[in-house]
This record gives sequence, structure tokens and C-alpha cells, in this order.
Amino acid sequence: MSLLKISNLQKTYPNGTHALNDVTLEIGNGMFGLLGPNGAGKSSLMRTLATLQEADSGSAFLDDINILEDPKSVRKVLGYLPQEFGVYPRITAFQLLDHLATLKGVTNGRERKELVEYLLEKVNLFNERNKNVKGFSGGMKQRIGIAQALIKSPKLIIVDEPTAGLDPGERNRFHNLLAEVGEEVIIILSTHIVEDVKELCTDMAIMNLGEIVYKGSPANALTELHGKIWRKTIQRSEKETYKQNYRVISDKMVAGLPQLHILSDTDPGNGFIQVEPGLEDVFFTKINAAVPA
Repeated sequence: MSLLKISNLQKTYPNGTHALNDVTLEIGNGMFGLLGPNGAGKSSLMRTLATLQEADSGSAFLDDINILEDPKSVRKVLGYLPQEFGVYPRITAFQLLDHLATLKGVTNGRERKELVEYLLEKVNLFNERNKNVKGFSGGMKQRIGIAQALIKSPKLIIVDEPTAGLDPGERNRFHNLLAEVGEEVIIILSTHIVEDVKELCTDMAIMNLGEIVYKGSPANALTELHGKIWRKTIQRSEKETYKQNYRVISDKMVAGLPQLHILSDTDPGNGFIQVEPGLEDVFFTKINAAVPA
């Protein structure tokens, strides 16, 4: 059982962007969801934990490894799947994993061949091992990405926006793979897609403007909002009026008309219907609460 302990991380870029603002988290084995809109600071946190950039202050430990001060030790037990996993042109799936395993220090040829074949089986790509990766679908490339992240049995795996652009079938296959892998290690799933976290994670955090605005289980977050979410479908011309008079946490088009979700401790009347909260309601409630007026 591993433990990732992040304390008071700060990061400001030269252009003045405050990407990480006193970020503190504890994450154990299993799937951990990091939710947030684009620009929330998720990628900055992932890049810091993956030793691709330095923090200005704070600390981060993976068990007894000081991530900020001993990046070499971290990289030995880290698997990382970035948002854009690039592949070499005209190289097969087997050749790609064989090359990456060599770079990660698996120098024994026989051992490396057995490892690569095992990983290809695990991500269900063994039959495609001699095909060029460049011609793979998005989902197949992401599975190759997970395979390379599993080289040398990592303690921590970071996946950044892994299902963006995948079709529903590929997304489901990728979810199943992540869930299987996540039983044995810490996996941080950084995403802006609420459904990914809902379907995969038992623990999560929501990030906005460089800060952690919620940390806990999806179930507890939903319990907090029980009885407080109300829904109504309105005309487009009414939207601004409703936003002035109610605490609107989200609006989306349903059958061509805006459907509002509002937050209210009591029955707001006016045709609103109480609904069970979803994780999307949690997301927008926490994000909107963190935005300065």
C-alpha cells in the first residue's frame, strides 16, 4: 500500500499565472479523480508530480521518496500517460514498447521480450503487435500509452485527460483497463470529464483557479447536495432573468431549450422540480463557489 502526500504546493509561472495555490492532498492506492475545468491547474499539478517541472514551494512525498528533491528515484516508480501521447512514425507496437522498456532500464533481451508481450496481452493489443502504431485508433494509442506506463511495475501512474476524443466504445474499454490496473497502484486520473470520475473513482478532488475546492468521495459529495438541486426547462429569452433571481449552477440545451439546475435549500416554486444531484451538479457547485464575484 503506497501513499502520496502533497503539502502546500505553490507554483507561479513567469507570466504571473498562479497555477498551484497551497495544494494539499493525500492519495492512497486505487483510482483517484482530479476534476477541474481547463486552466484549473490540473496539468500543472500532474507535471510537478511527474518531475517535469519544479514547484516554487511545498512538498510532495511518494512513500519515503521526496518527489521535489529526488526526481530520479521517483521516475523509477512512476508511470505517466500525458494528454498527447506521441508515437514514432513507422514503428510497430512491439518495437515501441521494446524501445521504451530499454530506455527504462530493462536491458536483458529475453526479460524485455517477455515483459513487452505480457503488456501487449494486458492491454489487448497482442494480435496487433506487428502493426504500425501510427495507424492505430485513438483508443488503441491510449492503450499502448497505458502499457508503456506499466513498464517496471510503478507505484504511481498519472494519466492526463486520457479519454478526450475517444468514441464511447474505446472509452469503455479504456475505463475497464484503468479499473483493472488501479487495484494495485495509485492512479491519478486528471480530467474535465465528470463521467470518467463518476464511473471509475472512489476518491476525488475538484480543482479550480489553482486551488483544491473539494476533496472526498463522490458519494459524500452527492449526499451534501441531496434535496438542494432543482430543475426547470425555460425559454431562451428567459435565461438572464432566471440567472439574476436564482443560484443557477448549470444550464444546458435539452430538446432545443435551456434546462436549468439551481441550488436552493428550500422549494423555489415557480415550476422548479426537485431532482437527485449528479456529480456534474457537484462539479459546477464547487467551481462556481470558487469563482470570485
